Amino acid sequence: MKVNTWLLSADRSVQCEARSSTEGLVSKVLSLCIAAARPRQPQAMGRLALIAVLGLPVTGNAADRQELFNFVRPMDAVQVAGDNAYLPSITAESAAQGEILRRATFNPGERPTLRLTPQSGSWDWSESSAMSLRVQNAMDWALTVDVTIESADGKRLTSQIALPAGPAQTLLVPLGATSPRAQGMRAGALMPWRYDGRLLLLAETVSGEIDASQVTAVTLSIPNPQAAQHLLLGRFGVRGSADLEDAYRGIVDAYGQFTRRDWPGKIKSDDQLRQGVAQEDKQLQAWQAEHPKQDMYGGWIGGPSFEATGFFRTEKRGGRWFLVTPEGNPFYSLGVNTVTGTQSQTYVEGREKMFSALPAEGEPLAAFYGSGSNESDTGANRGRDFDKGRWYDFYAANLQRTYGEQKPEAWRERAQNRLQAWGFNTLGNWSDNDFALDKRMPYSIPLSIHGDYATISTGVDWWGGMPDPFDPRFAMAAERAIAIATRDHRDDPWVMGYYADNELAWAGPAEDPQSRYALAYATLRLTTDVPAKRAFLKQLRDKYRNQEGLSKAWGIELQAWELMEDPGFQAPPINPAYPAIEKDMQRFLRLFADTYFKTIADSLDWHTPNHLLLGGRFSASIPEAVQACAEYCDVLSFNFYTREPQHGYDFEALRKLDKPLLVTEFHFGSRDRGPFWGGVAEVYKEEERGPAYANFLNKALEEPQIVGVHWFQYLDQPVTGRLLDGENGHLGLVAITDRPWDGFVSAVRKANLSVAPLVLEQAAKQPEPEAAPTQDPVPAPAADPGAETKP
Repeated sequence: MKVNTWLLSADRSVQCEARSSTEGLVSKVLSLCIAAARPRQPQAMGRLALIAVLGLPVTGNAADRQELFNFVRPMDAVQVAGDNAYLPSITAESAAQGEILRRATFNPGERPTLRLTPQSGSWDWSESSAMSLRVQNAMDWALTVDVTIESADGKRLTSQIALPAGPAQTLLVPLGATSPRAQGMRAGALMPWRYDGRLLLLAETVSGEIDASQVTAVTLSIPNPQAAQHLLLGRFGVRGSADLEDAYRGIVDAYGQFTRRDWPGKIKSDDQLRQGVAQEDKQLQAWQAEHPKQDMYGGWIGGPSFEATGFFRTEKRGGRWFLVTPEGNPFYSLGVNTVTGTQSQTYVEGREKMFSALPAEGEPLAAFYGSGSNESDTGANRGRDFDKGRWYDFYAANLQRTYGEQKPEAWRERAQNRLQAWGFNTLGNWSDNDFALDKRMPYSIPLSIHGDYATISTGVDWWGGMPDPFDPRFAMAAERAIAIATRDHRDDPWVMGYYADNELAWAGPAEDPQSRYALAYATLRLTTDVPAKRAFLKQLRDKYRNQEGLSKAWGIELQAWELMEDPGFQAPPINPAYPAIEKDMQRFLRLFADTYFKTIADSLDWHTPNHLLLGGRFSASIPEAVQACAEYCDVLSFNFYTREPQHGYDFEALRKLDKPLLVTEFHFGSRDRGPFWGGVAEVYKEEERGPAYANFLNKALEEPQIVGVHWFQYLDQPVTGRLLDGENGHLGLVAITDRPWDGFVSAVRKANLSVAPLVLEQAAKQPEPEAAPTQDPVPAPAADPGAETKP
């Protein structure tokens, strides 16, 4: 591919002509420079760095800027090279609002690129905070633009920008690595934002590093355009911290809402909150009157029944699996996770300027301050700032504004009124423990096992390393956790079941070719004081007897068996020429998973024999773990953050296990209602969430194994991130203001109410003889199940 280069000269008497390529690229004299080149010219403004909210210190003069080049009226000698990208005209054009900018065209291809470099030497940006570029998307749709800044030592800073359609903006790329975690949250504030009459677009995720004193190039590229795409470009330069300092100032209002956007139902006054309650009460009363006939546990009556045992159980009838209520009626679990009012706090200490109206000490709403710490080295929290100190609970403050002093049971009553009116029948995981007192909706209980047992890292470890089930301390910790969890619930018929922990890191990173067997490889790298390694070595010793047998089977030269006991031992990669490697990894992983699930199942059966073990809530999984779960648990459970359940796993393989399956998490979020994160499964706008929910539920009902789906979660997360890990998603049925998202819940209700007739119809089918289940190994997931998800 031919590269087109234009040299912008400081000499008015020189015209530098560039020849077009055979594709007919236009080449003209671009312009005449009006000032001499200033490569590597330091500025007399003192050391400026990224502001503290971006993870770097605040210094410098707010007015400091340096323009290096103007695509319309060049000021300095800058060389512009186009690789399948070019400037089609020597003249500029009038853009939106009368601004004059220069068009750049990026042709179809893998990565068309414009590259800006000094005419000679390098630029010294060591006293600046950000690169700036005036840019407008000339298309009617958003464009993805990759920006790379290079220094003379070969190092790079990279950032990917979502450039919306619309008027010109000033793009700011910080000159240091940063991400929204530097602000204490999962996703950064919506861009662009208007500051001092201008639209500014901050690149919030920047990776890598450079020597800012020797910057040699800046490149703009558009990845894989299928047709020509156009940008309009203007001033290019660097600047200090002035514009960056206000990127996050005052982004949250008194109600915990994002200040820089508006939407239907956004709360502007306390009166609006209270008026919404009266309107909602009328709606809930009408909806509750339209419910299908149910038994006290939410099972549907008026159709065929099952044997009543006094507890929830499973049964297969007519080729379909069912949950059955204690009264013997069919039950499809439509649940909501995290139905609680106590997980909506957000840290304010150190980032007070993000909040425009925090209450002062002594004011009534100051009662909702608190303090804590969520420092941890888990993948969910690693690299995050603002994870401890003083926090504020906007949701609790909004409850006070709306209802005045409110007892916890009143909050629970309204929540259950809503859920039942919306067609739900189950309180999902992590819901308020006190719902058990109400005996109104079935609920489930997580077995959160903690202790000083050994753990193994697979490279994901979102919530921590894998517990070593061979460690006697794990069995003790599991026994303790199960005894505590079941103590007050042994004979409670409202308990649907218990979960064997949550989203364990059974597999490694999806991009790692060894991720499928990461747990086995990681185990062999450990020391022999880790019980799992001793178990693996015993398996291999029993099979091969000595190093000669193992060497031949694995295609390695192992001089002594004891070398495998050394820390850091690296087993050979999977190799078709030596199939024993993969088979041995699979044998160990199955032993590992069997030991894990059997330990929990045996203990749970001892403490509460009448309740279901609802599986491991798989996110990252391996076939051996799924198969072991099917053997020892009553129900398989998966967290599917996909458009359809079928996209989350190979259901043909799951059917061979012949086990009921519960989808214990799914959601669809968007970024247009305040919180900045659209969730793991994101849709473009609020109006798309309802149809996405209905489609997911319909697809779930097509699978005879699936016995229920649970939405994550009841409430939106705080704009500036929850305490646990900074997640800040618009995922809820209800806003941080305690106002339901009316359009969404209406669509959800309609979808939920369609379930009862279908389930009753299928329950009426005559039982058929069932073939004996097979226990073939389950293939790997159809989609990447290791996406970052919630606890």
